[in-house]
Order: sequence, then C-alpha cells, then structure tokens
Amino acid sequence: MSQRPGPETGVLIRPMRPEDLVSAERITADSYLQADLEYAARSPVPTRRTEVGGQRWRERTAHLLASDPQGCWVAERDAELVGVVVSFRRELMWLLASFAVAPHAQGNGVGTRLLERAVEYGSGCLRGMFNSSADPAALRRYRRAGFDLQPYCMATGTIDRARFPDDLTRILGSIRAGDAADRHLLDSLDRRTRGAAHGPDHEVLAKQHPLIVCDRLDAQGYAYLGADGSPAVLAATDRRTATRLLWGCLATAQDGSQVRIDRISAANQWALDVALDAGLAIGQHGFLALRRLTPPAPYLPHASLM
Repeated sequence: MSQRPGPETGVLIRPMRPEDLVSAERITADSYLQADLEYAARSPVPTRRTEVGGQRWRERTAHLLASDPQGCWVAERDAELVGVVVSFRRELMWLLASFAVAPHAQGNGVGTRLLERAVEYGSGCLRGMFNSSADPAALRRYRRAGFDLQPYCMATGTIDRARFPDDLTRILGSIRAGDAADRHLLDSLDRRTRGAAHGPDHEVLAKQHPLIVCDRLDAQGYAYLGADGSPAVLAATDRRTATRLLWGCLATAQDGSQVRIDRISAANQWALDVALDAGLAIGQHGFLALRRLTPPAPYLPHASLM
C-alpha cells in the first residue's frame, strides 16, 4: 500500500519498520498507562510497563512484523512517531495486538486513520477479536468498526496457600511441563476455544513463558505461565480442566506474593470461582472486543496475542 500524508494534521501513515520498534513500544507504554490512570480501576494502582515487559513487547511485535507486515502501521509527524497499530491474521481470524497514539497527538484523527489501515488488513476474515482499555474514544472506534464489547473482570491479591484445594497434589499430578512436541495439541485447543490456532505465535509465547499441559484421554488443556503465578494464556476442553490449570499456575507463586489474573470474561465464571476460593479480590478492567465470534471459553487470552 502507498503512504498517505494527512493534510489535516501533517501526519504520515506508513508501514511499520523494524527500526520503529523502540519508539513504538514507548508510545504504547505511555498511551496504555494514561488510559489506565484515567479509566481503569485504581486497585492495584496502574504502573508503567517494566523494562522486561518492554523487551517482551518488542520481541512479540518484531515477530508480528515479520509474519504480518501488511497489518503493522505507524503514524509519523515531523520525523517523530506519534502512533502505532499492530494487527495480524491467524487462519480466518483478524486480531489486534497493539493500538496506541502518543498522548500529545490524540484527538485529531490519527487513531482513526491507523485503525482503518489495520481493519483493511482483516478484510475477508470471518471473525475478529482483541483486548481494549476503557478509553471511551477507543471504544467508540471499535463499535463503529462493528465489534461487540464485553467487560472483563480481573482478580488481584496475595497468595495464601492455606486457601489452596486439599487435593492440590492430585491436581498438580495431572499437569506436566509442555514443549514443542505439544504444538499440534495447543493449536487444536486454540481452534476449539477461540476459533483459530495461534500457529507461529506459540514460538514467541514459549520463548517468553513456561508451558504447562494437561493431556489426558478425557481432558486436555494448556497454560503459559506469567509472572508470579498469573496465567499468560490458558485454554482447555472443559471448565474442570481449566480450573486445574489455573490452580497449577497459582501454585507456582511464592506464598505472600501478589498475583493478578487479567481478562476474565463473563463466559469464564470458573476462573472467578478459582480466584474467589484463592482469596483474591474481583474488579473490572478493560473490554473484550469480538466480531462474529462467541466469547472464547474455557479460555483466558493473552494480552496482545489473544
């Protein structure tokens, strides 16, 4: 696609390049923190992405830029990056990994133009899905683009092993460490729960997170472990297996450490049950955006790779 200068703002929308990654990461970190401080729940207090988180964002975005270059765009004004959108397609699903406009450049149409490019890339896909902040301007854009919005819950608190199930040893006995040989199982579970495989995204997920798997004749599931016992992503054939995997994630946290389970949709009440049994507090944080797709379940999506 050709580059388009924006006569009304002096902003150029152009394809993203590898050398844009550092500036693009900073824009998303600033924009997301601003949205959380203004619109998100105040407990826990929103904080800026860590350096480790920033490095992981750059790794994931470099991966998506390589696999889906036509879905990745930036906005530039006077040689300064002021916006970024990263979208990708997996099988017949379009997904939005990142979308942000620098705080000082918001309110003049840059975000609308970036999102238009990303949505164009998803033309022909049967389904769409992504995570959203509670920023009203962003939510308006998503609704106008044809997406349904469903609120997410999050669970936060301190790990207390006295609250863990009495049969935790048996639960953990049904879970093993996963590896690359499980790829077909993971993609099968993705298709069953969310309608499309992660495919090549499992490579970067496995690089950034340990993998645990439940692979029995009557039940299957997997989870990538995030920081402090939080699941980075979780999928299963049934709620019982998903519950086992979530307890398996929490069991990796140290007693007394803080844990946060994000992106719990209304279709995943089993995750709320685990969180409440573990003594965590429930709050509301962000939205799940869907197009021609029922909410994935049993499933806890990744922050950007879904």
